[in-house]
Amino acid sequence: MSVSTKRSSGFLNDEYFVVKKSGLSQFQAMAAYLGGSAFQTIMDNPITAYRQLVQQYAKDLKGNAVDPKVAQQEAKAIFRASPIQASLSGVGPRIIGVGFKRIPKFGILLGISFCLDEGESPGMVAAMGASILSAPFINPIRMIEKQQRAYFKQTGATKPILDIIKESAAERFKPLFRGTIPLMGHSIASATLGLVGQPRLQKYIQKEVGDRTNLGRTMTGFIASAVVSPIYVVITNPLSRLEVIMQTSSIQGKSISVVDAVREMMADSAKFGLRGIFRGQGIGIAKAVVSLTLFHEGRMYLQDEFKNYNIRNGYHNPE
Repeated sequence: MSVSTKRSSGFLNDEYFVVKKSGLSQFQAMAAYLGGSAFQTIMDNPITAYRQLVQQYAKDLKGNAVDPKVAQQEAKAIFRASPIQASLSGVGPRIIGVGFKRIPKFGILLGISFCLDEGESPGMVAAMGASILSAPFINPIRMIEKQQRAYFKQTGATKPILDIIKESAAERFKPLFRGTIPLMGHSIASATLGLVGQPRLQKYIQKEVGDRTNLGRTMTGFIASAVVSPIYVVITNPLSRLEVIMQTSSIQGKSISVVDAVREMMADSAKFGLRGIFRGQGIGIAKAVVSLTLFHEGRMYLQDEFKNYNIRNGYHNPE
């Protein structure tokens, strides 16, 4: 039986801080999701940066499509020349994005989930709703993140965030919303497979395998991530590529539409086969496995801490 507690909450309803029968309040569930996301964001940034460069260098400076192997070599050359700067590129916007991107997404996700009495374990309805409704909040951060790395080849340095914002302001901030449509598709796949599918699969693996072999939560989580990630990457890699095409073009130049981005990707495929569409897929699978595992480990650790706190202080009785 859970114990309800009233707290001063400002613009949030007191119910937001009430501990539910799952052992967590909606506020605590939100904090755990944000904490897990921040941990994952910092740890997987080098892989994220490398993957974008592999996809971005699909064309040379003259606009001609290049072989995927050449793009990989150029991305590796950037990391060899400036390993620390390249690894940390975009981490600032991504950390800020934990607030600007994840608060809307996780807020909507958990809001729908708690309304449906699913608690901190959201279902497909919550995942779909959060993916679509949060896209306009998330896209500007992703655009800034990609613009920071867009000119590494020419300058050898990240583009200052202030310069990106100034250029966008001159265009009434419209460039910050480039790539919103592919982002929605990407976000739906991410939420349904990563936020809903992985935890459910992990519970199944823990029940069927972990309890018989003494595998811990971390290992069963890693196995679940390894199963989900290839499916996730096959679905999202083309969408991610569309985002990169649309978001790494010059802010001051003409924007690239979804149709034009698809045409460019199809032209790449015609020249290099499936390798043209799935550039960066190998590193994408590795990133997805690492990212999902880190996120859920961080989230579950914080959820356990909050639940133990609630039990110690009499806010929740697990019996």
